[in-house]
Amino acid sequence: MEYLVATDGSAVSDTAIEHAAEQAGLVDADLKIVHVLTPETELVDGQVVLPGEDAALEQGERIVEHAARLAKDVVEGFETDVECTTELLTGRPADAITTHAEEQGFDSIYVGHRGLSDRSEYVVGSVAKTVVDKTTVPVTIVK
Repeated sequence: MEYLVATDGSAVSDTAIEHAAEQAGLVDADLKIVHVLTPETELVDGQVVLPGEDAALEQGERIVEHAARLAKDVVEGFETDVECTTELLTGRPADAITTHAEEQGFDSIYVGHRGLSDRSEYVVGSVAKTVVDKTTVPVTIVK
């Protein structure tokens, strides 16, 4: 079995990572942690430019490294051999997460949900809710 957990670096994502790692430890599943890079693009002289690309990549690496340390701390207490890997994805977060999960055949997806107000979610949308709507893979939403 292999579980996918998505993180944006927030405290609720950390909680989702810890929960996913615990579940993986219980059933001896592997864990893959992903962070989605969503760099803003600009059109300069007819060329698409990604300003801050290096900074976004460095931040993404820090986020998944932190997440992997959290997960490894949780699974240390189990007598199983949970493999924890990380990957950076690109694109719209919900699309990238669901596409990756389905293409790679993950058994479950774990995501955090910050619980924004109804009005805020209407305006910006909720990655967690969109993941649930778009995927055929079971999803656990952690608050």
